[in-house]
Amino acid sequence: MSGVPTDGGESRGASQEPGAARHGARPDAAAAGQPAEHRVSISPNRHRVRVIHRGITVADTQSALTLVETGVPDVFYFPRADVNMARLERSTHSSRCPHKGDASYFHLRTEDGIVENAAWSYEAPIDGAVQIKGYLAFYASRVDRIDQTS
Repeated sequence: MSGVPTDGGESRGASQEPGAARHGARPDAAAAGQPAEHRVSISPNRHRVRVIHRGITVADTQSALTLVETGVPDVFYFPRADVNMARLERSTHSSRCPHKGDASYFHLRTEDGIVENAAWSYEAPIDGAVQIKGYLAFYASRVDRIDQTS
């Protein structure tokens, strides 16, 4: 299962560190025809990270977490205090990841309408992912930009 909850094979944008797809894989195991070990790591991100859609900043933080998972690009998780929660509306959609737990989704409300299931959260993650409890992540394909700057 990927670092991004499954909902139709969404892909991450280039602004989310595409090199992470190789992180944690064991090249020697893959070359020998064995499956690579699946890893999930979560670390503080000391950069400014923002989500911008239709010219509006939806999230802006210097306290993001970066989740690195085998086989997928990095995913930025935002503390709710740094997200404009007035723009989010809880969705009925959910998914399950064996490495993180059950994901809840949020629609993004804009002046032009709703962007369905634009964000997700693990409100009760399993052991090994407890750091992202209550944080929010956004699909890069559903917002205009997710920027990481100095």
